[in-house]
Amino acid sequence: MGLVADNYPLDSPSPYPAAEIARAWQRERPGTPTDSIEIVTPLWRLAKLFADDRRRVLADAGVDPATLDLLSVLRRAGSPYELTTRELSRRTLVTAGAISQRVARAEDSGLVTRRSADDGTRAVLVALSPTGHDLIEQTVDQVLTRESELVASLSPTARTQLAAQLQALLDDVTKLATS
Repeated sequence: MGLVADNYPLDSPSPYPAAEIARAWQRERPGTPTDSIEIVTPLWRLAKLFADDRRRVLADAGVDPATLDLLSVLRRAGSPYELTTRELSRRTLVTAGAISQRVARAEDSGLVTRRSADDGTRAVLVALSPTGHDLIEQTVDQVLTRESELVASLSPTARTQLAAQLQALLDDVTKLATS
């Protein structure tokens, strides 16, 4: 399977070790902080590899990433698998306009239904259709099984530790990036 060229952030993962990149910058620009390179560079490369692999799995399943995101959020909401468009936007971290487009495409494909809320507000409720429910049930198994295979070289303890470290880093970077 070849990599998908999307120019984000790298066309293909480089075999050039991050430590060599850091050393080259230290040599060429003494005093430049390079301590992040051996963390950030592998994270970018892993993100690229994971994203490309997920796109392949989804393409084989006939689902695009945006639709998977929408259907996944609805499925994880629990029965009756229904949320307002506002809540969908909040949980997917995309704009109301993007949610509207995703919902329209999924509705046209018979994967979701939409209706006005019964509470007198202008809220719009989006629900998984039986077809959408079946699709997400099949697809989530394919995606998560594949991603489990990709991290299988890590022991259960290493997975737990890495997950905690990555979440702590994400929390810290989020605070710094949004302040």
